[in-house]
Amino acid sequence: MILYYNIPDKIKNSIHYEGDERIYYAVPFDIDQNADWVSDSYLVVTTKKICVFLNGEEQKSYDIADCTAAKADPRVGGGILTLTHKGVEKIVVHYSAKHLSRYAYIARGINILISGRFEEVESKEYEKTCPKCGRAIPGTKTCPKCSKEGGFLKGFIRMAKPYRKSFFGIFVLMILAAVTTLLNPEIQKHLINDVLKGDGGMKRALVFLALMFSLSIGIVIVNILKSNASARLGAKISSDLRSQLFRKYQELPISFINDRRPGELLNRITGDTMYIRMFMEDVFCNLFAVLFIFIWDVIFMLILNAKLALIAFIFLPVALGITVAFRKTVDRIFRLQFRRQDDVSSDLQDVLSGMRVVKTYGKEKAESEKFKNLSFEFARIQRRNETFWAIFSPLLQLIMGLGVLAVVYFGGIDVLGDKMSPGELYQFVTYTSLLFQYISWMNRLPLQLAQLAACMDRVNDILTQEVEKEDESVVSDVRINGEITFDHATFGYKSYQPILEDLSVTVRPGEMIGIVGASGAGKSTLINLLMGLYEVDDGRLLIDGRDAKTIRKKCYHSQIGVVLQETFLFSGTILENIRFSKPDATYEEVIMAAKRANAHDFISDTPNGYNTYVGEKGYSLSGGERQRIAIARAILTDPRLLILDEATASLDTESEFMIQKALNRLTDGKTTFAIAHRLSTLKNADRIMVIDKRHVAEIGSHEELMAKRGIYYNLQMAQNS
Repeated sequence: MILYYNIPDKIKNSIHYEGDERIYYAVPFDIDQNADWVSDSYLVVTTKKICVFLNGEEQKSYDIADCTAAKADPRVGGGILTLTHKGVEKIVVHYSAKHLSRYAYIARGINILISGRFEEVESKEYEKTCPKCGRAIPGTKTCPKCSKEGGFLKGFIRMAKPYRKSFFGIFVLMILAAVTTLLNPEIQKHLINDVLKGDGGMKRALVFLALMFSLSIGIVIVNILKSNASARLGAKISSDLRSQLFRKYQELPISFINDRRPGELLNRITGDTMYIRMFMEDVFCNLFAVLFIFIWDVIFMLILNAKLALIAFIFLPVALGITVAFRKTVDRIFRLQFRRQDDVSSDLQDVLSGMRVVKTYGKEKAESEKFKNLSFEFARIQRRNETFWAIFSPLLQLIMGLGVLAVVYFGGIDVLGDKMSPGELYQFVTYTSLLFQYISWMNRLPLQLAQLAACMDRVNDILTQEVEKEDESVVSDVRINGEITFDHATFGYKSYQPILEDLSVTVRPGEMIGIVGASGAGKSTLINLLMGLYEVDDGRLLIDGRDAKTIRKKCYHSQIGVVLQETFLFSGTILENIRFSKPDATYEEVIMAAKRANAHDFISDTPNGYNTYVGEKGYSLSGGERQRIAIARAILTDPRLLILDEATASLDTESEFMIQKALNRLTDGKTTFAIAHRLSTLKNADRIMVIDKRHVAEIGSHEELMAKRGIYYNLQMAQNS
């Protein structure tokens, strides 16, 4: 991978190139050897040397031919790049935490250059940092962080686009509701002037009353249609968003899910989508009607009496000024409320999932107290927010009430002076009341929009996550024979902290490989790569000589079987759990798989046989029974590649014997990777791989490794003693 910045011309021109030498890396560092901050300092790596420029001047240079290894070590607040030069390890540069990922890639790239594998270095040019967030961005792309930003309005339009016909229908109904609302004061004016004051008679009065009654009925019908349409649209949007979020959760890499709290993810798919539905039902259905009435209300007021309109408008800037002044406060306090709600949901999810552990250790009181504190903090913020709004809203209503009072006072003077008719005053007061009524409604709008923006931001945070799609022109369905090759593979859950590094090993089809090593050595990471949960950062994982990235994931996963130490069963029947790996399996196939897994007998002894409900995570079954169901689930697909992670750990002797017999049937003729801390279970493995310090330290048969008297020998002796 090539990281290339627009370094100053002074530095670029000071590099002396030999032959076809060119720059591979040019990246900044910001700390010197005395732990002081520096600028205009760069590490430049060419195909033949490594140069360090401090404050624009070349400080030191190393020939790659004299180097044997490079390493990026993360430290507190930053890291260091070290280089083994002429057999001596030297610190090349110091850098802050923001450069950790870059220098991890650089260290790997330098090692590739040192080994001479130039063709494996990808070309990926980086230019200046993003002007918004300061991140390094590819020269031909936008910043991956800032590209997701676009404001609330852009996000709402993107969400609403698939439902534009429904939105248009609701918009038409809102305009009809606004027109009927604005017509009523005009009819009331004529009723007062022409009938009550002008003695127009009962017949004329009945005409006006009939018109008013018709408009009222029309308003009711239109509002019912509008509310019903908005409720249907809100429910549809909410349902679709839940489906999109759930589908996105399935598509996102396991690393993203692991980095989020379960309660937070649950809230986004339930609480946030529910509020979006409520907004559509309670707020949006009136939004454009209010804006339409507000605009025409102002126009009618100016036409009827400009002087009274200006008197009423004096109070508008005050109300709007208060609203604008507290807008950021409203947005901040309600985002905080959502975060505290996530804390409550996450803690509840954890306790309910781990109730067996809580009860086992008698921690009910402690967990109740912890939940009580979180709930109290959430309630305190809710109470503070509602108190703020309880003061803020009446204050605005008081200001607007003073506006109506001023209109009545000065309008009454005009009526007494025959400058205005009583009907016109009543009409004007009605328009003024409508104006302030809808201003009051709009004053609560920032709160509702802030809550909606927070919900949409959290939903869009998931939906806008980039998921690497399979290139249909590259991936294909293949029949796996079982040859697995790690070709200089490197991987770390954090890019700057590799767990496995430069792993190179080939496993033959049908071979059983035992994997041993100390805790944290990378055994589970290795099988995570084999299961396709992660992709290698550098190097390649080859399946039958093909890069794993070129095999369709669905095809690959359908040909692997997994039996883990912590067996997970879904809430449902035994039949549903076994069929999970192959939903279209026949009943006979399920029974055959259960028999091969030594599970059929105990299943037959249950009250409902294969239709027995096992409960959440299968806790109604014993550990050995759960494990045998998991083996039956793996057998059902007749996998070509089998992964066993401590499959017989923590079981009694009888259960282990039954499971071991089932595993022997399962592994026959299949490429198998088996992790075991109990080394005696791996004696029959074709080869045993010992992982130590991020590398394959030893590999060979049990007898070969014992004769070698290395790490495996010491582990075996320690267990025997």
